[in-house]
Amino acid sequence: MWMKAFNGMRVNYFVRQLRMCNLRCLSTKRRTRYSKAAVNYKDPDIVKWNKAISTHMRNGHCYSALHVFNSMPRRSSVSYNAMISGYLRNGKFDLARDLFDKMPERDLFSWNVMLTGCVRNRRLGDARKVFDLMPEKDVVSWNAMLSGYAQNGYVDEARKVFDRMPGKDSISWNGLLAAYVQNGRTEEACRLFKSKSDWNLISWNCLMGGYVKRKMLGDARQLFDKMPIRDEVSWNTMISGYAQDGNMSEARRLFDKSPIRDVFTWTAMVSGYVQNGRLDEAKKIFDEMHEKNEISYNSMITGYVQCKKMDMARELFEAMPCRNISSWNTMVTGYGQNGDIAQARKLFDMMPQRDCVSWAAIIAGYAQNGHYEEALNMFVEMKRDGESLTRAAFSCALSTCADLAALDLGKQVHGQVVKTGYETGCFVGNALLGMYFKCGNIGEANDVFEGIEEKDIVSWNTMLAGYARHGFGGQALMIFESMKAAGVKPDEITMVGVLSACSHTGLTDKGTEYFYSMNKDYGVTPTSKHYTCMIDLLGRAGRLEEAQNLMRNMPFEPCAASWGALLGASRIHGNTELGEKAAEMVFKMEPHNSGMYVLLSNLYAASGRWVDVGKMRLKMRDVGVQKIPGYSWVEVQNKIHTFTVGDCFHPEKDRIYAFLEELDLKMKLEGYVSSTKLVLHDVEEEEKEHMLKYHSEKLAVAFGILTIPAGRPIRVMKNLRVCQDCHNAIKHISKIVGRFIILRDSHRFHHFNEGVCSCGDYW
Repeated sequence: MWMKAFNGMRVNYFVRQLRMCNLRCLSTKRRTRYSKAAVNYKDPDIVKWNKAISTHMRNGHCYSALHVFNSMPRRSSVSYNAMISGYLRNGKFDLARDLFDKMPERDLFSWNVMLTGCVRNRRLGDARKVFDLMPEKDVVSWNAMLSGYAQNGYVDEARKVFDRMPGKDSISWNGLLAAYVQNGRTEEACRLFKSKSDWNLISWNCLMGGYVKRKMLGDARQLFDKMPIRDEVSWNTMISGYAQDGNMSEARRLFDKSPIRDVFTWTAMVSGYVQNGRLDEAKKIFDEMHEKNEISYNSMITGYVQCKKMDMARELFEAMPCRNISSWNTMVTGYGQNGDIAQARKLFDMMPQRDCVSWAAIIAGYAQNGHYEEALNMFVEMKRDGESLTRAAFSCALSTCADLAALDLGKQVHGQVVKTGYETGCFVGNALLGMYFKCGNIGEANDVFEGIEEKDIVSWNTMLAGYARHGFGGQALMIFESMKAAGVKPDEITMVGVLSACSHTGLTDKGTEYFYSMNKDYGVTPTSKHYTCMIDLLGRAGRLEEAQNLMRNMPFEPCAASWGALLGASRIHGNTELGEKAAEMVFKMEPHNSGMYVLLSNLYAASGRWVDVGKMRLKMRDVGVQKIPGYSWVEVQNKIHTFTVGDCFHPEKDRIYAFLEELDLKMKLEGYVSSTKLVLHDVEEEEKEHMLKYHSEKLAVAFGILTIPAGRPIRVMKNLRVCQDCHNAIKHISKIVGRFIILRDSHRFHHFNEGVCSCGDYW
């Protein structure tokens, strides 16, 4: 992270140095060029008034300067120029332009001041109008126009200005070189550089920095070796370039040869070792440094954070003589990422000042540690604190809403996104896509997708995976075809989504075709995730022998997820022998995976092997595995209501249970029969029915029906996979009450309507 920041700062430094050099030259030329104009106004009274105007403007007192200007008995063009320059210096562009238009007589200096003001205020349209209207132009005029286009990324326009210039100076050449480098057009920068021999040192460093930024280290080294002279910047650029590329041996060789080492040289080595995971060597260099700055300390702290050594990071943080806001942010982020959200919040509250990164760090910390409501509260607090809501903060808030399935809150955040104008960008747009899909609102997700101006691979993958998880495999594959038609090349994640879509909807042959052709058609080599999808696809379809053969022929050892997919398929099709074999392999790899113990227990229970169910309980106890408690939740009026099986704490419990009893009678009249074979206890059938009746998802659905107005979908979320009995019951409930019910479990979505589920009971 620090190396990338260092690299970006370095290239920007080169460009700034070129511009500063240009400005110094330009200022000198202006003084020389326009000194004759000043000779014409030697009237001591006018000179005194003009000095007063300039003094007021330098101090930011524009109205006082205007008062002096208006009081002048006589004015010269210097008086007007002083006012216009002052207005521009103080950010009052419109006043400067208005006074320029009123000037009785303009000289070349006046035109160039106004032209430069337009450029600095990014008013390129106005700058071009001024430029075209100029009765005469000098090299300063041409350079100002070239600089305006270059600084705003219009490199081709800058080149056209450069080619039309009647006379070019070093500012012209340096300006175009900096434009090519800053905009990543390194080949053109190289051609320009070769067309001229008398470049200064800053220009050499600028081009070399461009090569390093583009990871063209061979070209950078050739340029470095040809340089007639080198300074600290030259050495630092190559050292940090090798370090960022992971070539620490070459970085160290150059470091040892460097005739002058400054704090940036040492910091480049520290950052390089940190970035490449060589913390001990980073610490050795850090300890040898005679001078350290905040970047040095922050690089070392980042290394400790990345290695989860928060005690050492905190010790160094406390010893820092020069903490800045980045130091605090790194520590807050580190504690959040390492699960100590209490310490993260404590440091956050102690911060002498915060920025948007600080808020995003604490919001992300809460969200990553499952404290979703606190994350949303911090998002609201950030807004109250007056801090600008950034893309990162919006993304964290939307991800939190997605994890909670808090659709109404997510819509409110979406409203804020629209106000800030971030909606059409990929970063926030993709977060909105994920939020709406995870909250079960496909229509809104589609609208957001259409509104993203430049869709990237993440946008397409999110859409594809969203449709797949909702069980709409056909639509997911249509998205896939549209993606290819748009010229976006599928990647590994795309193909996982495609195979998942086929798996969720039983498109076995289609999925098999995609799997065996994705390397040839899209250059995607199958990974363990793709093989796991295929094992799941074949297993769900009952083709267990094919699934086993695929596992045997994998180019690598099957992972726990692959064996877990085979275990899941064995449970669906009642193949106890295969299920036991798969479970044994999973337990070797992930002995604390509680979900796999439950899957095997379900398989035993369905076969009536109660002794083996008991043995599984004992094994879980001996290994120290605890079954994750299931819970479901539903959002009603911006509040999340959570339920557990047989919940007796919810304030509306009596009303909910009475309604479920009523529904149970109606369901049985509709033909509903409890799936008592799923109960992992050897008890009477009546007691099994009672145990199934009050599962958390049924309680949440019942509460949603009672409290959410008719006509609105009921969205229920569950942390585990929905059980077969609840799935069957909710189908009946949707028909009886005439409500559209969306259930999201840990694997996928189920859309229940009129007694039918979107999954087609294929899950």
